[in-house]
This record gives sequence, C-alpha cells and structure tokens, in this order.
Amino acid sequence: MSIKMDNTTSYYNLSNQKPPLGGGLAGIAYRNLRSEEISILKSNACWAEDWDDIEVAEEGFLPQFVQRTNFYGKIRIGALDGTIEVTKDFPRHAGIKNATLRNVTIGNNCIIDMVGNYINDYTIGDNCYIVNVSTIETTEGASYGDGNQISVLSEAGDGNIIAFHGLNSQLAAFMVRHYEDTDVRNALRRLVNEEVVRSQPDRGTIGNNVKIVNTTEIVNSVIEDGCEISGATRLSDCTIKSNNNSSVFIGSNVIIENSIIADGSSITDGVRMQDSFVGEACQITSGFTASQSVFFANTVMANGEACAAFCGPFSASHHKSSLLIGGQYSFYNAGSATNFSNHAYKMGPIHWGILERGTKTASGSHLLWPARIGTFSVVMGKLMGHPRTDGLPFSYLIGENGQTWLVPGHNIITVGLYRDIHKWPMRDMRSKDNRKSIIDFDWLSPLTIGEIIRGKKILENILKVNGDDVKEYHYHGMCIKASSLKNGLHYYDIALRLFMGQMLQLAKDNSFEGKPAWQTGLGRWSDLAGQLMPLTEEQRLADDIKEGNIETIDDILARFEEIEANYARYEWAWAYRMILDYYDIKSITEDDESRIEHDYNAARSEWLAAIKADAEKEFKLGDVYNETLTDFLEHLPT
Repeated sequence: MSIKMDNTTSYYNLSNQKPPLGGGLAGIAYRNLRSEEISILKSNACWAEDWDDIEVAEEGFLPQFVQRTNFYGKIRIGALDGTIEVTKDFPRHAGIKNATLRNVTIGNNCIIDMVGNYINDYTIGDNCYIVNVSTIETTEGASYGDGNQISVLSEAGDGNIIAFHGLNSQLAAFMVRHYEDTDVRNALRRLVNEEVVRSQPDRGTIGNNVKIVNTTEIVNSVIEDGCEISGATRLSDCTIKSNNNSSVFIGSNVIIENSIIADGSSITDGVRMQDSFVGEACQITSGFTASQSVFFANTVMANGEACAAFCGPFSASHHKSSLLIGGQYSFYNAGSATNFSNHAYKMGPIHWGILERGTKTASGSHLLWPARIGTFSVVMGKLMGHPRTDGLPFSYLIGENGQTWLVPGHNIITVGLYRDIHKWPMRDMRSKDNRKSIIDFDWLSPLTIGEIIRGKKILENILKVNGDDVKEYHYHGMCIKASSLKNGLHYYDIALRLFMGQMLQLAKDNSFEGKPAWQTGLGRWSDLAGQLMPLTEEQRLADDIKEGNIETIDDILARFEEIEANYARYEWAWAYRMILDYYDIKSITEDDESRIEHDYNAARSEWLAAIKADAEKEFKLGDVYNETLTDFLEHLPT
C-alpha cells in the first residue's frame, strides 16, 4: 500500500518556529506501527530489533520518509509531514535516513540523516535538524555539567563554585566570598543539589528547533531550544541553556566538557573548555582554552587562556599571549601578553588576586599574586611586591626597572574611562526579557566613592607625615611623585563633587525628601560581580542562609532582585550621610543644595575639559583620524 503525501503539509522554519505546548513531546499521541507501515520501512532498508517496540505519532507519520535506519530498544517517532528550512530558501522534507537509533524519542518533523555511529538513549524535540554526526548518547552517571564544582582563584582549591543551570554572577561571587563560612557553604551546596535533582532529566535531551551538523560526539548533554552546533568535536556532560529568543551557537572544532553554556552565547573556532561556566551573551572564540573558570554577561575571550579565573560581566581578552589565572575580574580589558603569577614555587599554585571593576592591563603587564587593584585602574609593566591599591582607585600603576610607580586618581580624567563607562550599557547583548545576572553600570557609586574617600585620607596622611617639600613619596613599596599625589587629591575631589551633584538630582527625580528615614545602605558597599549593594545586605543574606530562612535557590536569586529594586534608596541613604560629612553640615538646606549644584557644575566643566584635552593629546600622536576626534568631541557634553 502506498501512502501519498498531503499537499497541504505544514512548513516549519528552523529559526522562527515556537515549541508546541508541552515542549512538543508531551503533546504527541503515539500508536504502534501498522503492518503496512512496517512493510514500507522494510522495503526502505530499515531494520528493527523488535517492530513492536516502535511507536509513531497518531497523525502525520509517513513511513516512506524513513530509510536505511536500524532500530534498537524503545523508539518513538513523531510526525514526518513537514519541512525544515535548512538554509535560506532551501526547505527540506522531514525524515530519518542512514541512522542507527537505540532507545530514542523523536518529536515532530525532524530531519535525522547520516548518523555515522548511533544515537542512544536520547530525547529529541520538534523541528530538529541533525545531519552528519557520529555519536549522540547518554551513559551511566551522566551529570550534564549540572552540580559540577569549579575551583576559581586558588587553582589548587576544593571547588568554591557549584555550577548549575540557574547560576548567575551574583550567586557565583557570593559562593566564592563566603566559601570559608562552613555553614553558608554547606547550606548553599544543599540548596543547589536540591535544585539539580529536581530539574535533571533522566537522559540526554535535545530541545526544539535545534540544529546539529558535522559534529563528532555529543555525550550526556542537555541541548535546549534553538541551539545550533556546527562542526563541534566533542560535547560531554554539558548543559546548553539556549532558547528561541536567545540561541546558543557552538562552532567548529570545539571541545566542551563538564560545563554549562547560558543563552545568547557563542563558543567557536577551536575553543577547548573544561569544568567551566559561560554566562549570558558571552563570546569565546579563536582557540581560547579555559579550565576551572567562569565567564559572565557579555564577556569576550579569544586566543588566550583562562585557568581558575572568575571573569565577571564585560571581561575581555583578545590576544594569544594573555593568561588569566587565579584572578577575579569585571568590566576588565586585558592587553596582549598580560600574565599573572599564582605560583611562588613553595606551596603550589594557591595564590590569587582581584582586579576590581573597570581595571585594565596594558600590553606586557605582569602581576604577582596575591594583589588587589582598586576600581577603574590601569596597570602597566611588571608589578612586584604584591600591590594592594583598593583604597586608591582610578590609579595608574606602572612597573619599571623593578619599581612600581603609583599615579593616584589619574584615570578619572582620561578619555579611555569616559569611553568605557558609556560603551558598556550599549554593549549589553543579552535578551531583555531574560537577564539573569544583575549589572549596575554606575562608575560613581557608594563603592567607588567610598574608595575615593579612603584614598583621599591615605594621600592626606602621606602628605602630613612627610611634608610637601619632597620630590616623591612611598606607600606600601610603591613610589608616588609629589605632583602626582597633589593632582590625585584634586582629581578625587572632582569625582566627589560630581557624585554629590548627581545624587542630589536623583533624589529629586525619585522624590526622596529630606533626610532618609531608612538606615540601610550606610557603611561599606560591595560588588558582587556586577551588582552593587550595601555590605550589610550581603551579610544579611548570608545569615539567613545559615539560619535556614532561605528554602530554595530561587529565594536567593529573588533576594538579589529585591536588593536591586531598593538600590536607589540605599544609595541615597549613603550619599546623604556622605554629603553631610563632606560639607560638615547637619542637614541639607536650600542654600546647601545651591552650593552642591554650583560645585557639581564647576567639577563637571573641569572634568569634561580634561577629557577633551586628553582626546586632543591622543590625536596629536598622529594616528587618530580627524573624523574620529571630531565625532568624539561633537558628542561630548558641554
């Protein structure tokens, strides 16, 4: 008996088709094969270990589109009455050819062809295109990368981050920061384990609208909707958190093991990745290698290497000779041949350090861990002596002939900083309806202003102790020229006045009248990999986790959202107290507001003039196009 294809068959576009209700498979009604269908399958060179173990869709299954396929174990096949657009303007009819399948469920209107070895123990969704692959299978003990422990910072650590499908940058940073608190660590591990057990599938799955071509091996992996894998070598124990609105692309010669890739990311061109987590809208490419590392929100890594690295939002490394090892970074740009030493050749590769948000390393930079560099600083040369400058933000640190020179506050008035703080919000490529990691873009905040206040006190104390008639000063093994110290004090004051003026305007915009009635926000602030918050709120969350007041991982993520929703209130409470201290007043009167606004306007004019002068100075080097300078100056506020 021949079966004719219905001329009204549905048309499916791989890139646009939305998954049916229930993820496709749950909504399919299956039945056993009919005898005439078995005859057609046999005539198409198909073979089955037991034809009774094969079930097909009640409607839409067309046996003539199954050819040269061997079936083992329990098999389910959905409808085969549609087409998939395999490339632009090239629709191809659904069907299964040249394959060996064992214990496989296949959704509606898939194309499976040229399976060199087999597909074993897998569930495949609707409208998938799987062509020229070798092996796809689930084996005993599959973890899908969910619940894998990653050791960042200390390369020889015990695993201070637990990677799982719901991880964001805040939770990862929180895990690292509170790892030494045994009660917090154990509670977090229990909550993550409960989440993993609750959501983990019983075998490998491929979602709807997935395209897998020219790929060698996929083992123990969950590949979600809309993902495209083209030319990959091996995926083993991975979860790919793709979706139709923010798909993931895995490219040629890529090997990924024991890792999780979040939505909107691309891993291409020979990347080697093991025991890692890649967050939303990241790009890892050009032979980059990563082990025991995490990357979050809009991070770009190419050519180089990361080991035990915590790369927060907007981290970037583009050069073959750069090694990010044992460090924590965010809003970071690594120059070529940037390197970090985490091994003192004594107790192993256990040393680590932090480059706070906005830090850059110039070409050839080399830091010896442990070290900590303050926010929005620039590092040049080889820095000896394990510098710590978190109390002196926006500084230049220059290693020269075994000596480290510190230029405090200088980065405040550079065109590079100005470009950075304006480009990051525009370069957020994440899907707007599904942003897991929280990112605060403020360059002047209670965090950075708190560091600036500390920096001013440090410089003033150095000046007081040593007098103002010397050529250079020394601070923790670093040299500061007298002119640099005095300029640093001035630049810090510009930033303080900019911040106070901005806060006063934001208070008016948010209808914050008079002294804040709330106290939350006072004291020091922290940066949890992109999210700024009062340190008291971070500690309150840690205490609630220890005391059992947090029941699920979702409760923790919701707490981060709650803190973010109150960011403006917390910031104003901190800023109000800071303004009182700066002007030595007891409350902010109308006269005080006028004075703050006047100081703000003067500081802003001076700051923008300095930015303009720095841009013109770079132009005079001779390799900046006149149009580039003109365009920048035209967009610079007056």
